[in-house]
Amino acid sequence: MTAADFLSIDLPAILVAVLSATSCGLLGNFLVLRRQALIGDAISHVALPGIVAGFLIAGTIATLPLMLGAMAAAVVAAGLIEIIRRAGRLESGAAMGVVFTTMFAIGIVLLEQTGAANAHIDAEHALYGNLESTLWLGVTGWDDALTWDALSQLPRQLITLAGVTIAIAATITAFYKELKVSTFDPGLAASLGLPVKTISTALIIVVALAAVAAFEAVGSILVIAMFICPAATARMLTDSLSRQLWLSVLVATIAGVGGYVLAAFGPQLWGDADSLSAAGMIAVVAGLLQTAAMIAAPRYGILSRAIRRRTGRLDLPA
Repeated sequence: MTAADFLSIDLPAILVAVLSATSCGLLGNFLVLRRQALIGDAISHVALPGIVAGFLIAGTIATLPLMLGAMAAAVVAAGLIEIIRRAGRLESGAAMGVVFTTMFAIGIVLLEQTGAANAHIDAEHALYGNLESTLWLGVTGWDDALTWDALSQLPRQLITLAGVTIAIAATITAFYKELKVSTFDPGLAASLGLPVKTISTALIIVVALAAVAAFEAVGSILVIAMFICPAATARMLTDSLSRQLWLSVLVATIAGVGGYVLAAFGPQLWGDADSLSAAGMIAVVAGLLQTAAMIAAPRYGILSRAIRRRTGRLDLPA
């Protein structure tokens, strides 16, 4: 592989994967701690018809109309959930399941019956993303990688995700104390005068922003996995929120890089010329990291708890 091939094909895909995993993983920490981990799953489902509608109205796959469409779909979904819950006297979980699956199915139908599939928004990309086609054209080597001409041709998905990730990191840094208090003790946060409901709503909006930014490039499967796996893995390794945030970024980075490398070059080890789905393999690596943490985490892992129980029995007086 030449430097030009790596810079044009592999590097932008790896960066998009890492940024997608990082932006979703950072927010996933608060969703996991608030026991709202499936909110990311929900948003990735209801976003699809909104994304398609945004494309059909605007006639372009530019970021802004797609995000506005997804946001509108999220608002519609919230209203439908409340209507179904009250009219059908269903619990919230059942109402959410009905709305999310129905809206995702509507999105798939719209993809198949409109011209959206011709704009690289089709059912397969909705599930698995389009990571492999994230190309950095116009760069020929390391010497010109940082020139203005080369930087001006960076993939749109990479620029969007870089901006979203920086904005998410800045938001968490700026409102860290408020997020921490409202996450661990909403009652205390309310007594201190913090707008708990506003913080929760703002968090969901930012989650939707991250999900939509990542959806086009990596698909719904990876978006769901990255909202949960990095945060859940980091939670197994520490009781400190600040360390958990850093660990989730590390896990997301390992999953993004490792998953892409295994998908692109792993099959060649057993003589297969075809590569695997990068988004799918990244989700697999994230799941394996979560499994490893569940087994071997120093305090909460299965092995460490078994050793402590055994040691406690052995230390019992005769």
